[in-house]
Amino acid sequence: MVEPWQHKSAEANGIRIHYVEQGEGFPVVLCHGFPELWYSWRRQIPALAAAGLRAIAPDLRGYGESDKPDALQEYDIHHLVGDLTGLLDALGLEKAVFVGHDWGAIIVWMVAAMHPERVERVVSLNVAHRGRPGFPRTEVLRRLTDQRFSYVIFFQPPGQAESYFNADLAARLRRSYQTVTANPDFLSEEEFAVFLEAFRKGGLSGPLNYYRNIDRNWETTQHLADKPVECPSLLIMTDKDPVLRPEFAEGMERWVPHLRKELIRDCGHWTQQEKPAEVNALLVDFLSDLAKR
Repeated sequence: MVEPWQHKSAEANGIRIHYVEQGEGFPVVLCHGFPELWYSWRRQIPALAAAGLRAIAPDLRGYGESDKPDALQEYDIHHLVGDLTGLLDALGLEKAVFVGHDWGAIIVWMVAAMHPERVERVVSLNVAHRGRPGFPRTEVLRRLTDQRFSYVIFFQPPGQAESYFNADLAARLRRSYQTVTANPDFLSEEEFAVFLEAFRKGGLSGPLNYYRNIDRNWETTQHLADKPVECPSLLIMTDKDPVLRPEFAEGMERWVPHLRKELIRDCGHWTQQEKPAEVNALLVDFLSDLAKR
């Protein structure tokens, strides 16, 4: 089968970034979460291209075919944001729409806060924005009686989570997907194999280092605590994500005044993969006036 998109790479922010591209028109950068790949957007890329937009889906730093620096601090929010603005520079783009899910959503909110002149609109799947990059300090997470973020604490010691996953990568990666979905069969065997092969090849240290920079991110973004994201924004929530609940978005308009909220029902954490038709419809509707611009 011939893929409808093209695989490309660019030098940006000091690393090589692999990305997939399809379509012409206003650029829409699609940013995946943990533990995923550009491939998480395989259902959105053709839909956006068909709607007259240019879909660009990178493997984020540490993932897939993109570079994987060794140093832990090279996965802080400043490097992650710099990768996306650097990708725009490499492609000769002044502005783009940024769409993100999970960690990708954390990053795109921060691109909009730190570099608003580069962002036309933001779309976040599941992740609310409250001025700082995603997570509170780990000391706060450790004190929570709610255990939904206990995995973040488990991820903190370098090597610990890597050993856990590598002991049975196929089973434990699959479990990571299935425990937070409304439909355990949302991935076919062929689709799951794409993710499995990528993490067998590239490992998980880079992706896990995103979590190991939570405290550093908090300490270095104090100046953004009350800065609003002024561009038009869309938050797509789901009713069956056990971690990122819709109530987290209550009062979010303080930081995102031009916000549209939508709820997809019978959907867990992997929103664009579990409910691609619903996500595609919302994206195309939100971006339709940019088509062929």
